[in-house]
Amino acid sequence: MTVALSSRREHWVLLLLAAVQFTHMMDFMLVMPLGPEFMRLFGISAASFGVLVSAYTLASAGMGLLGGLWLDRFDRKRTLLVLYAGFLAATLLCGAADGYFGLLAARTVAGACAGLMSAVIQAIIGDLIPMERRGRAIGTVMASYGLSAVAGVPLGLGLATQWGWRSPFWVIGALSAGAWLGLLVLLPAVNRHLSPAREASSSAVPAPAWTPGLALGWVLTFSVVFSGFLLIPYLSPFMVGNLGLQLSDLSWIYLCGGAASLVSARGIGRLVDRYGPARVLGALLVGTMVPHLVFTHLSASPLPVVAGVFVLFMGLTSGRAIPTMALVASRVPPALRGRYLAMNMAASDGASGLGAWVSGLLITVAPDGALVGFGFVGWIAVGVTGCALFTLWVFTRRAVALSPAPA
Repeated sequence: MTVALSSRREHWVLLLLAAVQFTHMMDFMLVMPLGPEFMRLFGISAASFGVLVSAYTLASAGMGLLGGLWLDRFDRKRTLLVLYAGFLAATLLCGAADGYFGLLAARTVAGACAGLMSAVIQAIIGDLIPMERRGRAIGTVMASYGLSAVAGVPLGLGLATQWGWRSPFWVIGALSAGAWLGLLVLLPAVNRHLSPAREASSSAVPAPAWTPGLALGWVLTFSVVFSGFLLIPYLSPFMVGNLGLQLSDLSWIYLCGGAASLVSARGIGRLVDRYGPARVLGALLVGTMVPHLVFTHLSASPLPVVAGVFVLFMGLTSGRAIPTMALVASRVPPALRGRYLAMNMAASDGASGLGAWVSGLLITVAPDGALVGFGFVGWIAVGVTGCALFTLWVFTRRAVALSPAPA
């Protein structure tokens, strides 16, 4: 059973949840195109930069594991507001950091809040939005990922160019404060999962969130995200060091890639509602193999060529998260949804952090700034995507024997 909302209020709630994801993703994504600047400013290696990226996601993964113990015990609105306030404070600390280790510590705190935030948002969508509209709802919220690339990353890079790398974090903090106030006013209490009837029904069934069939959902999420984050954190250093682009070109490149992600998110959400998440995810996994290989083996090329391949890469790769989330969330009863999705976000964040770290170990930076070994990492990403396809096949076959989760 879902909480009934008017169509207008549902629209505004989804926009606010998208705003939360927008600030979270802008905060996370901004560090990656600033990689060349951080390497120069702090005098760090590619591996150290990978740690800076990984700290955010690994902290999120760790908190996701802890959140699995308590996340369904509280009103989801209150939980989201507390976590978002912590994220806001940590983001401001990023702007106040006085060096690499200060920034690393602040990024760790921000990541610890952000991972659980995303899990709560997914649980709120599952509790508030009926199943027949859930794919589009997830697509709406996930469109913020593309918007963060279209508007957030270019704006952040522009601010960093004009007023230094600290300024984007101050702006993200201000945007987060506005979104927090909007949630306080418009988001209804989300506590149906706390009702005695829900507790009784969930206690009558052996915790389905922990069965092997549903645990495959975490493996699926891990493999989908891991394959992407073997490559994503190093796209900007590769474009600058290997493809001959200037740092100023990255704003336009990310603008094009973000626009593709923004457009594809809504379209993929509709496809999920029409054809089902498993079919759409399978098609996207196959479809991403070619751009992953093409981009990682690309030689120095004109800006339009690089932008075209990047658009295909980002439009397909970012869209894989929509059917993945819709698929795993649909298998879980509401009383266990928060805990299960917290663990799922831990798998996602752990995969992104480990992906960036593993790539940092396999890639070396040549004296001229070129990345050595990125093509080999591309082949690994395709291999992991193949594993994700196999896991998807097993997960959907196992899920047939499970009773469907109530909406």
